Amino acid sequence: MSMRERVLSELDGLALVLSCADLAELRELLASPMGLTSVGPTVPPPTAAQGLVEWGGLAVDRVGNRVTWRGDPLPLAPVERELLTLLIGPPLVVWSYEQLCASALGGADTAALRSTIKRLRRRLRGLPGGPQVHTVRGIGYRLDRSPRLKEH
Repeated sequence: MSMRERVLSELDGLALVLSCADLAELRELLASPMGLTSVGPTVPPPTAAQGLVEWGGLAVDRVGNRVTWRGDPLPLAPVERELLTLLIGPPLVVWSYEQLCASALGGADTAALRSTIKRLRRRLRGLPGGPQVHTVRGIGYRLDRSPRLKEH
């Protein structure tokens, strides 16, 4: 099975697949304002998403500023909650470092993003069967697919 076939199989229609010659071309595409809009739908700004966003047993209530795991409160800092909301919110995609810095951290640098991701991972690690934040080297971060989406 080719690498392209494995990627398509893993994504199972959940995300757009781009083919680039190298990492430099991919970075250029992600950094280009026209690159993302011409390839697929843009991700709405964080203020556009209101209400409840769910991932399996995890629920983020943006209006009530509350995160719960299987009904129990999960204490997160506001920036961690915003970052988690972006990562679990539809569509479930790979978020570039730049997108996350701009959307969740108000334009902070990638060092602040890495620190926030580290704290968020630590908090999520204690949730049995909970989501995991994965690094997509050289690009950004993504979250596991929801358990409901994995069952076919």
